[in-house]
Amino acid sequence: MRRVPDLSTYLVTDARLSGARGVIETVRAAVAGGATTVQLREKEATGREMLAALIAVAEAVDGRASVLVDDRVDVYLAARAAGADVHGVHLGQTDLPVASARAIVGPDAVIGLTAKTHAHIHAVHALPVGTVDYLGVGIIHPTQTKEDLPPPIGVEGFARLAAATAVPCVAIGGIRVEDAAPLRRAGAAGVAVVSAICAAPDARAAAAGFATAWRGAAPDAGAD
Repeated sequence: MRRVPDLSTYLVTDARLSGARGVIETVRAAVAGGATTVQLREKEATGREMLAALIAVAEAVDGRASVLVDDRVDVYLAARAAGADVHGVHLGQTDLPVASARAIVGPDAVIGLTAKTHAHIHAVHALPVGTVDYLGVGIIHPTQTKEDLPPPIGVEGFARLAAATAVPCVAIGGIRVEDAAPLRRAGAAGVAVVSAICAAPDARAAAAGFATAWRGAAPDAGAD
């Protein structure tokens, strides 16, 4: 049976922000610095490109972190069929419905889901327990990594959404290292980071900063 991964320092990849260093070396450096989960997110890549990248990410991680792929259930299945050590998918609200995804990937895959509102969380509660393993909740601060985003909710808004569910919640959207401690105290199971690691001159040091900040923050009573 699957085990929900350590979501505490959660890297979401971005080829543009990674620049000349590239996604794979960014992943390698971030995991060396303490990233615990890596989500491959490349919106412009073809299916073949995504498959090759996911296999390469799994090789670079080499068992030291969990590996997820954004959106692409088919790519997850193809990577698994190729023998890659990948663990699941992260889905958005307009992607394949999570109940359908769970039926396709089976009980052992990790499924994460973006949740921006209380309505999104209530919809998860209507599903069988275990359909969704964690929620990506945000955005916390303004960010340029995605278009058509809702207004930022800040740490307080995150806390209200996280308190409405027992499903682990990962904060995402413009996360800075100084946000790690207050978000953990607000009930976060982790912080999902794009720019602050991918665009950093030293991705290893950036990831280490998040991991250290997370470990140094004691969660509030009842929080993860």
